[in-house]
Amino acid sequence: QSWNGLPLEKRNGGSVWIPGSYDPVHNLAFFAPGNTYDTGPLRNPITQPGVTSDALYLDSTLALQPDTGKLAWHFQHQANGQWDLDWAFERMVLQLPINGLPQNVVVTAGKQMIFDIVEAETGRYLSSIDLGLQNLVTSIDPKSGAKITDPNLLPGDGKTKMICPHVSGGRGWMPTSYEPATKILYVPIVEACMDLVPVAEGERGSLSTGVRWTVRPRPESDGKYGRLQALNLETRKTAWVERQRAPLTTGTLVTAGGVVFVGSLDRMILAYDAATGAQIWKTRLNDVPSSAPISYSAKGQEYIAVVVGPGGYQSNSYDVLVPEIQNPPDHGAAI
Repeated sequence: QSWNGLPLEKRNGGSVWIPGSYDPVHNLAFFAPGNTYDTGPLRNPITQPGVTSDALYLDSTLALQPDTGKLAWHFQHQANGQWDLDWAFERMVLQLPINGLPQNVVVTAGKQMIFDIVEAETGRYLSSIDLGLQNLVTSIDPKSGAKITDPNLLPGDGKTKMICPHVSGGRGWMPTSYEPATKILYVPIVEACMDLVPVAEGERGSLSTGVRWTVRPRPESDGKYGRLQALNLETRKTAWVERQRAPLTTGTLVTAGGVVFVGSLDRMILAYDAATGAQIWKTRLNDVPSSAPISYSAKGQEYIAVVVGPGGYQSNSYDVLVPEIQNPPDHGAAI
């Protein structure tokens, strides 16, 4: 009864983008459905008892019992997502101090870079951390975690809406990385926004509310789009931020040796001091790094490997913002 009265055959979306996460303590597997592009039928709530337009289980964390496939619990991070700002990324199973006591939790963030923290065993909402780079969610209910959105930013009324971040994310599907010893999470971010522009009558939009998205800088942009942010999940404070012109195009990797790696649209792979954010080195690759870097050792030597080759939305969405970055026209994948 959460799909605004739509029959089952009219409900769609909820794509699972990435592998799930497993909690061996509670024997639960966590999966992350995204949202739907068919937003039109969900836009205007119908007035019918017992019916909502929340649209379960879009933009939710699903906790499944792997032995039976049964749903143990769910938590919806964003009800009725009308903006294609998915919550479809990695679910991190961590132990964090909650009210002074260690607790097993699940932490995740959608494209808006709001991190939700829920109990791993029950899905009970605990808290959120908003990195402050979005303009859509105006408040979060401290008990339920429900997001209150700016009603003026609801698309479909024939007006252009400026939404931060862009549909490809503040953070996209490229994964964050976490250092348990310091409780610091390393987040790859692109500082960009979008205009949701009404389409002409008869034209199909990106969303069925009749809009398409375009990319634009943040209103106060200084021209730096790539942002690497170190967030302490225990203190809920940012340890450091490093910003650059080129948008980031990879996930992050933090190693036990205290080094963080990330790649960007200018074909660079960059290494930073995990504690301070100081850049250690950078190397230009033959094409755009567009994956999650990995670390491995061979014959006593440690190496970093990353797949290059543009094509995904992390590497294709932001070219117009940085026209001076000219990459090879003949794309080819390599390691």
